[in-house]
Amino acid sequence: MPLGLSIEVSKGYKPGAEVESGLPHRQPSSAEQRWEDETLKPALRESPERQEKFTTLSGVPIQRLYTPADLAKFNYSQDLGDPGDYPYTRGIHPTMYRGRIWTMRQFSGFGTPEDTNQRLHYLLKQGQTGLSIAFDLPTLMGYDSDHPLAEGEVGKCGVAVSSLADMETLLGGLPLERVTTSMTINSPAAIIWAMYLVAAEKSGADWKKISGTTQNDILKEYIAQKEYIFPPAPSMRLVVDTITFGAREVPRWNPISISGYHIREAGSTAVQELAFTLRDGIEYVEWVRRAGMEVDEFAPRLSFFFNAHSDLFEEVAKYRAARRIWARVMRERFGAKNPRSWLCRFHTQTAGCSLTAQQPYNNVVRTTLQALAAVLGGTQSLHTNSLDEAWALPTEEAVTLALRTQQVLASESGVTHTVDPLAGSYFVERLTLETERACYEYFQKIDSMGGMVPALERGYPQKEIHDAAYAYQQAVERKEKIIVGVNDYVTEEKCPIELLVIDESVARRQREKLEQLRRKRDNARVQAALESLGSAASTHTNLMPYILECVRAYATLGEMCDVLRGVFGTYEEPPFR
Repeated sequence: MPLGLSIEVSKGYKPGAEVESGLPHRQPSSAEQRWEDETLKPALRESPERQEKFTTLSGVPIQRLYTPADLAKFNYSQDLGDPGDYPYTRGIHPTMYRGRIWTMRQFSGFGTPEDTNQRLHYLLKQGQTGLSIAFDLPTLMGYDSDHPLAEGEVGKCGVAVSSLADMETLLGGLPLERVTTSMTINSPAAIIWAMYLVAAEKSGADWKKISGTTQNDILKEYIAQKEYIFPPAPSMRLVVDTITFGAREVPRWNPISISGYHIREAGSTAVQELAFTLRDGIEYVEWVRRAGMEVDEFAPRLSFFFNAHSDLFEEVAKYRAARRIWARVMRERFGAKNPRSWLCRFHTQTAGCSLTAQQPYNNVVRTTLQALAAVLGGTQSLHTNSLDEAWALPTEEAVTLALRTQQVLASESGVTHTVDPLAGSYFVERLTLETERACYEYFQKIDSMGGMVPALERGYPQKEIHDAAYAYQQAVERKEKIIVGVNDYVTEEKCPIELLVIDESVARRQREKLEQLRRKRDNARVQAALESLGSAASTHTNLMPYILECVRAYATLGEMCDVLRGVFGTYEEPPFR
């Protein structure tokens, strides 16, 4: 699949044409003008407003007042609609949380597979309703725990997984047919997913019944997180292979979670997070269609992953716009007929980059506010960060409090009692429209470059994020944006909390297990499977069956990635101006 292909546009479709016109010019009513003259102006003379720029967290200007004048051409059925109906602005389910509370999915992974397995069982006992697994940096980069480049990183930022044996230990005793599992893995996602599938198979679970999500979003790695191995074209091939394989063999699994989370963590605005994420989604749809699948064969299993930041209304508008944009793109751009193909189903995680090492208990408040935004915005799944994550991976006590935060929201706040409670707010609806319009403008720019792969190769989204992050940091340093405990309300303090420490004994134990594995396995079978994988990688055949055979033979993650490195090469990002 060559790079630089132009986006295939459905007949009659014009990118950005989903919204008929720009937002109407605001014309205040006579009643509003009278209020300004008779009430506002005298009040401002007596008590002026604060001398600051009133903007969203992303820098979007906010008016003093929103009225019907801000929604002069607003059409309920076209621009909003009812919950569970196209374009799904108000939610993808008619009853939303009155029917089912979001999945509570705490992101967990540290140390050895045994350590993380224990944490997963603990969280299920505490009421967590979905699993979410974080992997350490060597695993993310396709290296075994005993590789020289893994030194000092084994088990530090997630769980170390180098083989099927590790995956079997990690999943031991978990009810895989009854609980969904999310795995945050990207460049070697096909291999880790294959390990999960084989481990599930060996435990007696049916591939047709298991469900969950593999992040598997390589485009956002090039754009933001930078944990890539191979160049874009072969990386996209691996994503396509997992999507097509999953649609036919593991029908309840989401083979990709198209992720804006890391784009936002890199410093993007809310609009950039939304636009680049959804445009990545468009890119994946195009590549899978070029591989020969009809859109309705795979689109119902596409899922998304968004950040929840602290500007409550901006975040709610972002989620509502996401559903509306994706529904229109899938129906109008790609001609999808199945309503499930139109749904923007998404997981949300509170903003890691908003957490501060200073005054860490403030992070509980931040996380609660961000979780509320996600719920008011209609998320299907939620992770709440722990108060100690600016210092280390969370302790058992901290992650329990983070889970309890979700449970309090679900059980005590009342926000689950009605669907889309902020609908009809002049401010929220106007901000949703503005977010949508800005998103389509980014679509047009990226389409004009030939798609997201050519755009990221020339550094366009990377530079946009860089500029946004720089502008925000300048605003913080000028105190135009306040971070409590960092640039205002500062106190002198030592670390007041207990931390989780991952020592080097984890690496030693993992190296010992790998040494035993290589002695006991059938190395002739391993070699044959690896050679078959290498041969298949040189063709256009789907690689999942070959990866599965390597996994069943107990080939390691590093061995499989080395074979693919030999065929695909590795990627080094060029300098951008």
